[in-house]
Amino acid sequence: MLYYYAYSGHKIGLDRVKRAAALLKQFQAQGIETRLLVNDFRAGLAAKEFGVRDSVTIETIQDIDAMAQIGDSIIIDSPEDDHGRLQKYCVEYKAVFRFAQNKEDESCYGETMLKMNCEDDACLPSVIIDDIYFEPAPKEERTLFFLGDADYDKVLLSQKAFFADNPMELLLGHYFFVKYEDELSRMFTKLHEAEEYTDLIRSSSHIVTASAQTALEAKASGADVVFIRLDTSDPELSEYLTLKNISIIDGFDIQAYQKIQEANTQKADLPQNGSAIAKKIINTISF
Repeated sequence: MLYYYAYSGHKIGLDRVKRAAALLKQFQAQGIETRLLVNDFRAGLAAKEFGVRDSVTIETIQDIDAMAQIGDSIIIDSPEDDHGRLQKYCVEYKAVFRFAQNKEDESCYGETMLKMNCEDDACLPSVIIDDIYFEPAPKEERTLFFLGDADYDKVLLSQKAFFADNPMELLLGHYFFVKYEDELSRMFTKLHEAEEYTDLIRSSSHIVTASAQTALEAKASGADVVFIRLDTSDPELSEYLTLKNISIIDGFDIQAYQKIQEANTQKADLPQNGSAIAKKIINTISF
């Protein structure tokens, strides 16, 4: 059995779950028995929309061994402190894969790392896009805005001037509050439900987002993409998005956004889909 633990929640969104879905579907297609572990029940429900059939909710990274058995394999995508459990996992499980949390993050106990800029055979790429976003789809001329799956602090309400100057359609997040939608409906030309996520990312000509995962999926789909950087603590991410010709603005800078709109869009290499990465993991756990 291969277990995949993806950390998520109402304050951080579902980017890790979307990454997980891209890989798990590849594993399932190859007949590998898998199970998604999440630390939030709603994330498990959302995972079904992304094509993951089975998930289990656990408390934290320390509870992976409540599900996995000796000889199983695990993938960990979480920033949590493991409080020493990682060493135990690397001893007991057949193979352990872990997503790096920053450029300096290295393997601690022999686990295979997934890193954004993987430069050798000792690691795997951590940028993973579902194959469905690479499939051709008709484009509708619209600017779709997706902040992320969560807006716990109601950031959007403080940016009315930005959207007044730049009319957009809003794709709601899975964790948005119900009453919040009424307020947002007055700021955007149209609201779309979170369940429409995949179809809208594939079919929109222009996408503005504060989610790096969404930015990459939108680029793979062939959209013109603007990434709103709300956190400047990860320069490696910004460098990668720039290499993929994803325009970046810091915060809701009206002038910077309009300058991008006036510039000519250039083509660039698309992100890598999940198929190749899944095959490398399968080769590791199949020895």
